Amino acid sequence: MISVLYLVLGFVLLVKGADFFVDGSSAIAKRLGIPSLIIGLTIVAFGTSAPEAAVSITASLTGQNEIAVGNVIGSNIFNLLFIVGLCAMIRPLSVHKSILNRDFPLSILGAGVLVICGLDVFFNEGSVNVVSRVEGLLLLCFFIVFIYATSMAALSDKQAAETGTDVLSWPKSFLYLGSGLIGVVAGGQLVVSGASDLALMLGLGKDLIALTIVAIGTSLPELVTSFVATRKGESDIAMGNVIGSNVFNIFFILGMSATVAPLTITNNTFIDLGVLIAGSIIAFIFSRKGTINKNSGIVMLLMYAAYTAYLIMR
Repeated sequence: MISVLYLVLGFVLLVKGADFFVDGSSAIAKRLGIPSLIIGLTIVAFGTSAPEAAVSITASLTGQNEIAVGNVIGSNIFNLLFIVGLCAMIRPLSVHKSILNRDFPLSILGAGVLVICGLDVFFNEGSVNVVSRVEGLLLLCFFIVFIYATSMAALSDKQAAETGTDVLSWPKSFLYLGSGLIGVVAGGQLVVSGASDLALMLGLGKDLIALTIVAIGTSLPELVTSFVATRKGESDIAMGNVIGSNVFNIFFILGMSATVAPLTITNNTFIDLGVLIAGSIIAFIFSRKGTINKNSGIVMLLMYAAYTAYLIMR
């Protein structure tokens, strides 16, 4: 009963928190004259990725490699195929040029770099594939490059501030942003806790829990935030949130996790990374015309369903 209560309370916090979070971040973007895309790629993406960071870094500290790595890869696949697919079915998603030219390729590069970092048996004739502390620092360097490029884009693409009556005041904007962030993070943690307890009671394996229950649970903030943003017509926040979160997850979260303690990469992990790279390339192709339409969204959802079925059979 406590696990079910955690789930219900977590979903309530996620829905209301995401609503406040999108309103607050949009208002701040307008008042500062910063495009909503930049807010989506930074503040919103980082805030909604807080559950993944907490789970993976904690798992790394306690030697739970399967959860640390599986959580991030599973979250990224869920973000890309399920969240974007679902949002595209609700309303066609416009894809900003900077996402196509900079952020999308960087997210694909991140998965590719992780594959190369983990191929110790192939390159160094090691006995096990590991993402070392040095390679973790390399991932963090890529993350710094991403932050720098995003900041430069914000400075060069500043738009006129919109301070009309429909824009929240400064105190209210920060109140909405802060309370929304607390809501989505706390809600995500409650859902993960409740779902994980129920899954363990049913006797599910740790790999499956990490790639599905934990990954989906920690991605619920991204799901709800992008869903609400899409309904409000804020496609830039919806797409920026997903792509920004994926970049953040690999470069920052796995970078920090590997720096704390080297991460073991299994053969199944390489398969999951292959699915992530393939899904990213297909989503990139779908978005080349500047919009991800409903039909593309359906294909992406079917891809995620097929991947989940494969995980269960595996």
